[in-house]
Amino acid sequence: MIKYIMTALAIGIVTGYSNDVWGSMIVNDVISHYLFDGSLILLLFVMGVSFGSGKELVGKLGKAGFKVLVIPLAVALGSILGGLVGGLILGVDVILTMAVCAGYGWYTLAGPLIGQIFGLELGALGFTVNFLRELLTITTVSLTAKIDKYAPIASGGATAMDTTLPIIVRYCGSDVLIAAFSSGFMLTITAPFTILAIASLR
Repeated sequence: MIKYIMTALAIGIVTGYSNDVWGSMIVNDVISHYLFDGSLILLLFVMGVSFGSGKELVGKLGKAGFKVLVIPLAVALGSILGGLVGGLILGVDVILTMAVCAGYGWYTLAGPLIGQIFGLELGALGFTVNFLRELLTITTVSLTAKIDKYAPIASGGATAMDTTLPIIVRYCGSDVLIAAFSSGFMLTITAPFTILAIASLR
């Protein structure tokens, strides 16, 4: 999966650079606005269908009650605070760094959305940071699981409901399945709104 993502990213970089050098303003406008907006709307629609079709998991979420809100709330606050601290240390606009970290690992959303708000270059940063979060979760899960069985859930962020869920369950046990899915579910729903809310502070 990673090799396909990196290949698509490389092709996108080459295409974007070529279009910037040789493309017309009309082509740039179509790509920057209509293609990004359409892709983002389609992505959110597909995620909605995915949520609605998982009736068994949604039922278990209902039985878990308000306890399912504790982990995603802690992950969200920790991610945004981490973005704030990182921005201060690196001397970067803290609104930008907090918005980037508010993607919670959902790089296919964070990249285009941040690109729409802050510009294409910063959109690439949003994609990279959140992609690396997922990649680091996968490569370090065997270590973080030894610290605490909920640590990989926090590390995975929004991806704990899909791409990193199998590996989290493998190393942390099936008893964390509901906690991981519910955390990822809540973060996935709130990510676009959190990014927009933080960006509005600028």
